[in-house]
Amino acid sequence: MRIIDAEGAVLGRLASLVAKEVLKGEKIIIVNCEKVRITGRERKIREDFEKKRKRVGSGQKGPKFPRTAEKIVKRVIRGMLPDHRKGRGKEAYKKIKCFSGIPEEFKNLERQTLVREIKNKSYELKNFVKK
Repeated sequence: MRIIDAEGAVLGRLASLVAKEVLKGEKIIIVNCEKVRITGRERKIREDFEKKRKRVGSGQKGPKFPRTAEKIVKRVIRGMLPDHRKGRGKEAYKKIKCFSGIPEEFKNLERQTLVREIKNKSYELKNFVKK
């Protein structure tokens, strides 16, 4: 089991690393999901999020787009796995847990960080999450 502190990590890089690790069979716990960084132009990112949120079907059918930070991170990781509905992808998807903040049970455990210097414009995910 590996605990990853997502504070300051770029969303796509974090997701690709986690997808590779869970496909190998390792359980991954991601904390501080609201502090993940998204690179790009702020207006474009905001427009993309709003467009996805408005494109919903009925309450029982999709497509559904997550609104909380931990669900957005998990959804991005899901997109980097093979078919999440069956087989290898389904088993890998079950091994991912995402949390906003740091839960009490993980506060004293060692956490891995993935921070690199970001040269482009980047924004925290919490700026785009519906409150």
